[in-house]
Amino acid sequence: MTAFTPLSFQDQGATLLALQPMYSALVREFVIEVSTCPIDPDNAHELSASPESVAQAEAWFQQVDSEIQVHQLRQFLQTTPLANEASLRHLLLHHMHKPAKSTSDRDKTDFLLVQYFSLCTPSGLEDADVDLNYVAQVLEPVLGPFQPKLPEWLTSLDTIMQSAAACQRLSELLHSGALEQGRKLKTQSSARYFEPSAMAAFARFSFMIRRIFFRLMHDDLNAIHDGLRELERRGISAIDCRRAQFSAEEPTARLRMICQSWKVMFHAEYSSGQPLRMLVDLRASVDDALQNDARKHSLSAGAASGTP
Repeated sequence: MTAFTPLSFQDQGATLLALQPMYSALVREFVIEVSTCPIDPDNAHELSASPESVAQAEAWFQQVDSEIQVHQLRQFLQTTPLANEASLRHLLLHHMHKPAKSTSDRDKTDFLLVQYFSLCTPSGLEDADVDLNYVAQVLEPVLGPFQPKLPEWLTSLDTIMQSAAACQRLSELLHSGALEQGRKLKTQSSARYFEPSAMAAFARFSFMIRRIFFRLMHDDLNAIHDGLRELERRGISAIDCRRAQFSAEEPTARLRMICQSWKVMFHAEYSSGQPLRMLVDLRASVDDALQNDARKHSLSAGAASGTP
């Protein structure tokens, strides 16, 4: 049993009316084959006055929901000017108050909660300030008032966060299993996910893991840039990057351009996908090139001095 009951048809109509521009844009963006949205913004009073009109509109929104995947919603919201605090709040209400929620609804709700929380918090917020009480306060407009207490079945979230925070490199985070453990807990939560305390706990977890991820990602990218500059200072203009799925003689100038494009691409989301593995392997390739060059110079210096 979830903590959210279906909205009244008047509130549901108001929510759908507010979401109509965004859903129409989603249909165009991803070329979804559905009929025209039955909501006419010029006759909004008809929607809020008729349960039948709301039901007809809801059926259209459900059809679009079934076609839109969470990664598409993520991509859309990161580029559209329609994404703001109010629209995210309406999207959350739309998904949370469905009588029957699918796995896709849960994944979208999970993403939207973190987006909403991130949008409503100051950029200079310290990690130590992001406790469950603060998260509950920020999310109250969408979750309502509730007692912010970590459910017993989610106590491992803090342990996973502590393990992730101890990682010094992105490779450590990806191999730590923190991302997979968080996803597993979410998958196993079933209907319990939609308890306000659980939603707040998962939102806090995802927000903190995202912070750790981006910090380590930027550290890796900066280390690669610094390493490439140092290699070029030593007169090396190409390195062996086969472990990162590049060539055995990859130009350092091209690698710098690739890293710059990755800064934009990886800004979208944390994951353990192939592009991130390439980033981790590229840093290892640059580190290897620096170490090999240092070893070569050390051997040359030893040979010149007659040192065995």
